[in-house]
Amino acid sequence: MTARLTSFGNDGLQFDVRDDGPADGEVILALHGFPQTSASWRLVTPFLTAAGFRVLAPDQRGYSPGARPRRVGDYGLDRLAGDVLALADAAGVERFHLLGHDWGGGVAWQLAATHPDRVRTLSVASTPHPRAMIAAMKGRQAVRLWYVALFQLPRIPERLLTRHGGARARELARRSGMPDPQRVADLFAQPGAATATINWYRAMRTPGVPAPGEVHIPVLYVWSDGDTALGRRAADLTARWVTGDYRFVVLTGVSHWIPDERPRELAELVLARIAGSAA
Repeated sequence: MTARLTSFGNDGLQFDVRDDGPADGEVILALHGFPQTSASWRLVTPFLTAAGFRVLAPDQRGYSPGARPRRVGDYGLDRLAGDVLALADAAGVERFHLLGHDWGGGVAWQLAATHPDRVRTLSVASTPHPRAMIAAMKGRQAVRLWYVALFQLPRIPERLLTRHGGARARELARRSGMPDPQRVADLFAQPGAATATINWYRAMRTPGVPAPGEVHIPVLYVWSDGDTALGRRAADLTARWVTGDYRFVVLTGVSHWIPDERPRELAELVLARIAGSAA
């Protein structure tokens, strides 16, 4: 019988992971975003495991207490994608389905583009293809992502988000529509967590790590019209970077936090994407 995973190692770091569903089921790797953890999949996972899938959801680099390197360069997309491959290898899985939200979606796009031999299908909630995002930044998208510029500053963002017990972090999360903003304050209260998670944004300018190219495997992209951070233009442009069978779904009246607000619907869309790729 396949052993359950509670942790795995890569790059000298130790990661926590949630391992749910039948041990011999096809594997879905679920990647969370900022500023959440693997717990963001807690409402989605039961629908996937009920369909017979094994769901592996790691606390990614910067989020696992044992995986918080100090150098900004350690948070480039290539390193983050390498962590996901290390998880698959630790589980003994050669090929898997990939599901990502927010920054987890960015890692998922990277991995699907660079290692299509490992990824069966790609499902992304909220996050457009990185090159579509770059193209959209010439318009209003740059205004939506005002906080990205703030996060480039040293130390100041951490102070803002952790002072007064994380009051500012809770308020920003609440305004974005996050159902349980206290989780954000709890995360940032952990030693080194604020800097480590913000370093994902600082590493966006890491030289030598280009944005991922075209994705040739079956893709599902789910965007919501209540997303205050990611606008429609980048969502529409994403199709230009997918050559495989592509499905684009818009959820109305939903904020950025799709896995929290529409877990059943998201799970059903993912399962349909997987089933459609096997047809």
